[in-house]
Amino acid sequence: MNQSYAELLAGATLVRRAPGARHELICARLHQRVGASVANVPSTRLLAPRSEVCLSGDTTVRPDLALVTAASAKLWLAAEVVSSDDHRADTVVKKQIYEDLKLPRLWMIDPRYDNVEVYHAGEYGLMLKSMLAGCEILTETLLPGFQLTIADLFAAVQSQG
Repeated sequence: MNQSYAELLAGATLVRRAPGARHELICARLHQRVGASVANVPSTRLLAPRSEVCLSGDTTVRPDLALVTAASAKLWLAAEVVSSDDHRADTVVKKQIYEDLKLPRLWMIDPRYDNVEVYHAGEYGLMLKSMLAGCEILTETLLPGFQLTIADLFAAVQSQG
């Protein structure tokens, strides 16, 4: 997606700028690896990047990656690749919406620092389970076989010489 898009957050329309090239590369890598993991999981569907996900009558988000249940299309994992020019929408506003929703899993992927924050729903809201960087590996127990080294997720594009 190389154009701006809108999200409806608690009744307020937020127009988001088109993601940059690095953002899109990270998103594509994530989709490729998660897609391979859910291919044989009939209970889960991977939506296209930034598909509209209606959470309520006044809230429609467009996460960079969304996993929903096949039976009810209920969002159970969202991944947001943070944009440096409007990070507050992801790191504050949408994170609070996901917390209020009691979203089971949230990955906040931050290219500014090349790290991933992994949150799980808990009794009192989203709990930070881990902050991953470098050679650490992103895994998810609900995605059998899924593993992604953080350095691979954020690796620079190799030039074709």
